[in-house]
Amino acid sequence: MEFNYTENQRMIADMIRDFGAKNIKPKMMEWDESQEFPVEVFKQLGELGLMGVLVPTEYGGSGFGYLEYVTAIAELSKIDGSIGLSMAAHNSLCTGHILQFGNEAQKKQYLPKLATAEWIGAWGLTEPNTGSDAGNMRTVAVQDGDYYVINGAKNFITHGKTGNVAVVIVRTGEVGDSHGMTAFIIEKGTPGFSAGRKEDKLGMRASETTELIFEDCRVHKDQILGNVGEGFIQAMKVLDGGRISIAALSLGIAQGAFEAALAYSQERQQFNKSISSFQGIAFKLADMATEIEAAALLTYQAADMKNRGLNVNKESAMAKLYASEVSVRVANEGVQIFGGYGFTKDYPAEKYYRDAKLCTIGEGTSEIQKLVISRAILK
Repeated sequence: MEFNYTENQRMIADMIRDFGAKNIKPKMMEWDESQEFPVEVFKQLGELGLMGVLVPTEYGGSGFGYLEYVTAIAELSKIDGSIGLSMAAHNSLCTGHILQFGNEAQKKQYLPKLATAEWIGAWGLTEPNTGSDAGNMRTVAVQDGDYYVINGAKNFITHGKTGNVAVVIVRTGEVGDSHGMTAFIIEKGTPGFSAGRKEDKLGMRASETTELIFEDCRVHKDQILGNVGEGFIQAMKVLDGGRISIAALSLGIAQGAFEAALAYSQERQQFNKSISSFQGIAFKLADMATEIEAAALLTYQAADMKNRGLNVNKESAMAKLYASEVSVRVANEGVQIFGGYGFTKDYPAEKYYRDAKLCTIGEGTSEIQKLVISRAILK
């Protein structure tokens, strides 16, 4: 199996490196400190075709596949994990859900705006008291004629405040019934739909995370994605792609942390030679490089299978599990290689370290990925 970059992937990687050097690196620590979500950067990414990577050209997207998508996320995340995370969430969750399950009218209405970043997308499944136990969600939609009245709250929602439209999964049936949940498209400005508290986070601080609040929010039945009762099943399929997104995010952060540590180790002098010449450092670098290579193979394997329309439930979980844990280990070793400087904000190691941890949590914890994998192999 060979995953050499295609011409499209090389073009995307070069484009992102150039864009990132000019538009992300100069301000990323400022955004991190202030927790500013740089909307204009995402508008620019939309102009480059990176906010609709998987969307067909007929709907205003780039019409690429998952190999190009993984490349784009990884390259952005090498520069700044926050930007990679928001780009991934917009593409794979909100936009991806409408692309997979929307009817033709919904696709024509929303995908062109999302693919160009005229609109920013959000996606809501998680709730304050349920976490990964989606079957017990408390956000409820009750039918009232041609409308559904929604009450409840979602949390840990990327772009919950800034987003122009959200795909939200709510309960329309009995608690615990996997066919008792439905996905709705809800636009910003809909009465009864608002953003709540913004989270003050350890890392990924330029990627906005807030609550979504629903208070007698009336949504027309035309805004349902698919059929009533299909929301949970749809969400699980969307998350297969979401896991590939987080694997790519993890891979990019790990690569960024490694490249920074490698460069520093070759520049830093101790006892009249670079610290990379010492076995203690050289072996760390060898382990980091090997694990990144393995994570990349798992991630691109899942992406290739997704491109071919195969079931990637197990493979996406494996890629997400391994790549996210590699990202944390590599970022940790990066701080060690930088030594005392790795603990300061003057050097990049500490930000990679803070950002990496979310990768083991977002789209399900490592324990959940192990549950998905074990169920697949024990069938």
